[in-house]
Amino acid sequence: MPVMSYREALTDAYRLAMRKDPRICILGEDVAGGAGASGQRNIGGIFGPWPDFLPEFGEQRMIDTPISESAIVGTAVGAALCGLRPVAEIMFSDFLGLCLDQIWNQAAKFRYMFGGQTSCPVVIRVNTGAGMSAGSQHSQTGYGMMTNIPGLKVVVPASPADVKGLVMTALEDPDPVIIFDHKSLFTDKGEVPEGEFYLPFGEAELVREGDDCTIVAISRMVKFSQKAADALEKDGISVDIVNPRTLSPLDEETILESVEHTGRLVVVDESNPRCSAATDIAALVASKGFSSLKAPIQLVTAPHTPPPFAPNLERAYLPGPKDIEAAVRRTLKS
Repeated sequence: MPVMSYREALTDAYRLAMRKDPRICILGEDVAGGAGASGQRNIGGIFGPWPDFLPEFGEQRMIDTPISESAIVGTAVGAALCGLRPVAEIMFSDFLGLCLDQIWNQAAKFRYMFGGQTSCPVVIRVNTGAGMSAGSQHSQTGYGMMTNIPGLKVVVPASPADVKGLVMTALEDPDPVIIFDHKSLFTDKGEVPEGEFYLPFGEAELVREGDDCTIVAISRMVKFSQKAADALEKDGISVDIVNPRTLSPLDEETILESVEHTGRLVVVDESNPRCSAATDIAALVASKGFSSLKAPIQLVTAPHTPPPFAPNLERAYLPGPKDIEAAVRRTLKS
């Protein structure tokens, strides 16, 4: 299989899907380069996921929008109801509050409110996470809040193969999907299948197998968990690492089977700890897999504060491999 960066795999998925389905269009700020700006066109989005898409697909399918998240998502939702398959790009997940009504009260509820007579096949793509010293208003995650919304599918890729397979699945899904691409993963590289490649929603990946503890890690935290597992292995400690891939639907079966095997659980989530994906997964295991547990569940999360701007403080704020390693060692002592 070819080796691609996360960004290249993301681009490959959208390009293949757009060549296959003419109904797919992309809306967002500078996705085509700024129609009202003089000079350069074809910027391809803030982190460059759409290079050369404007010359290939044209202005009817690569649509620059005003700086208005409510307009971007509202237009995409309306287009989805009228038979298109729009992709709405929101530059940072921190800005989801500006289009929350269009997501929460509209797109996610159409199938339910109209008795299954309609669907809303819109994809909302956001850049998420800390690690680039972008400050408190550009470094949050947001996927925990979105997971709380029924009717919305929440996707959290952790690798280049993940993002390609999950994007291609999202672009054929009949219901609204939100994809959280972690900004710090864009340059990560890995093997990616060629051509059309689909990963089903609701099926987690068992990244690593072990006997002593289960680590459920979300998005970028999968990479950090692998580093922690390498360090633990030197002391003869082996772990299961579960990458959920999607938080809604969540693959409960794989998580519970892993905990049944190891008897211990560490959940790693970059988000703040209160009412988060980490607490949701911990509650799942506490309620449905309590008899399997040999020790209290450990959570490795950011503190309950906004992400700091200063690089040294941001490094302290983010969960890292050493934090994960320490949590595994704590649960083994219980």
